[in-house]
Amino acid sequence: MSRSGIGVGSASMVLVFAVLCLTIFSLITFVVANNERSIVDAKLNLVTGYYEADFLAEQILIDILTADTVPSSSHGIEILSGWDEELGVETIYYYCPVSPIKALYVNLVIRDDSFDILSWRMRDTDVWTFDDSINVWSGDIEE
Repeated sequence: MSRSGIGVGSASMVLVFAVLCLTIFSLITFVVANNERSIVDAKLNLVTGYYEADFLAEQILIDILTADTVPSSSHGIEILSGWDEELGVETIYYYCPVSPIKALYVNLVIRDDSFDILSWRMRDTDVWTFDDSINVWSGDIEE
């Protein structure tokens, strides 16, 4: 008597292979989701830090506008002022930390009855240094 079709051993092998594939796909999905969560958390911290720094910068601006003279500091933030020869006015400069590597930099001008914001932007606080440690061929042929 001859038997045709899939035997019990073949069905077990297909089942083991399917379970193995599902396990691998679930691990990949978990790793990707965990990585995306860390990216979202970092972005959330950056946005939260920006709005906190923006609020602090606005509070400092209010302190500057209500003071008789430009204060040297406000809310623990140093305020720098100096004469700008090009504009012919006194400019005020301060920055509020957003994160360990970013800050909100504010540069403004106070006039008699108004003020102008020259810049209000977030930038890196780390100084960028050029890396020339890799010896790259310049294209010159030495003879």
